[in-house]
Amino acid sequence: MKKTFKTILAGAALALGSLGSISAIAADPIKIGSILSVTGPAAFLGDPELKTLQLYVEDINKKGGVLGRQLQLVHYDDGSDANKANGFAKRLIDDDKVDLIVGGTTTGSTMSTVPLVERAGVPFISLAGAVVIVEPVKKWVFKTPHTDRMAAEKVFEDMKKRGISKVALFSETSGFGQSGRKETEAVAAKYGVTLVANETYGPKDTDMSPQLTKIKNTAGVQAVFVFGLGQGPAIVTKNYKQLGITLPLYQSHGVASDEFLKLAGPAAEGVRLPSPAQLIPEKLPAADPQKPVVTAYANAYKERYKQDVSTFGGYAYDGLMIAVDAIKRAGSTDKAKVRDAIEATKGFVGTSGKFNMSPTDHMGLDLSSFRMLEVKGGDWTISQ
Repeated sequence: MKKTFKTILAGAALALGSLGSISAIAADPIKIGSILSVTGPAAFLGDPELKTLQLYVEDINKKGGVLGRQLQLVHYDDGSDANKANGFAKRLIDDDKVDLIVGGTTTGSTMSTVPLVERAGVPFISLAGAVVIVEPVKKWVFKTPHTDRMAAEKVFEDMKKRGISKVALFSETSGFGQSGRKETEAVAAKYGVTLVANETYGPKDTDMSPQLTKIKNTAGVQAVFVFGLGQGPAIVTKNYKQLGITLPLYQSHGVASDEFLKLAGPAAEGVRLPSPAQLIPEKLPAADPQKPVVTAYANAYKERYKQDVSTFGGYAYDGLMIAVDAIKRAGSTDKAKVRDAIEATKGFVGTSGKFNMSPTDHMGLDLSSFRMLEVKGGDWTISQ
């Protein structure tokens, strides 16, 4: 009888031990990896992205986490250096064993990460703009910002309405700017636009007056389209004003942030650009499906950081929330199942628009998700 009782006790202890192990496994955090350009020339973009991820990971954890597990954000700052991004991606995959990656502030950093996630089979949601990130489609790679091609099309659509057909393109030599230049050149004819001047500037340049002077002296130019991000476009805008150029000035979505208004100052007056709804939550119609999303994000970010929101932080919000939604629908952190769930995202309303992804579209936004804005009185207004 004693032997039987001991056997029962041993069996019970073993069972309890097993249950303890299962509980420990269930309690393991879901690791969200991130590589962001928090410092360097692209800090303009990466800083609000990191702050957004930190804000919402904390918020989700306070509400019980995902699938009963807490989220753990594992992030690295690549200093706006694509080579460093590659090294950090290896660390996230091999050492940190992350479940997925949300990040890649710039196109360069993103593209240096792509081969690694493709080889390792880790879902990766990029926060960068170039179309090359998702075209051709890569099995494990997705993105939340609109593409540079879409930005060019939205700008040319607006120019066409205004009778503008001869344009000077002024693009940055960064990965984003180079891709933007290529896509702008590719879609110009579709909108009846001729590029009568085509100049470039470096992301660290401090004076773009020589190139702008050439553009100013080019016969027939009706408008100027700048394709860049960070501080460069603001310098271009100031130089533009200093040179007394009065032609319409368009920027890309690479400067869709209140920070651009601060950097460019009064020179930004009249600048037009395509942007997600995030810059204008209070100006959206009450019935707009994005209004509650962008308003809630703006309020939460401002309350936490006492700073204005940017569309770049919005890209991070969308990336994290799409990932969380996919994990919930997959009912698991199994990487293949999460990848499939991200690809099956339909009708997801984020700060950048309504996402409808598919096996042939790993971004899921259309041109209607862009709003055409104009700077008036030092503030963003919806262009008419």
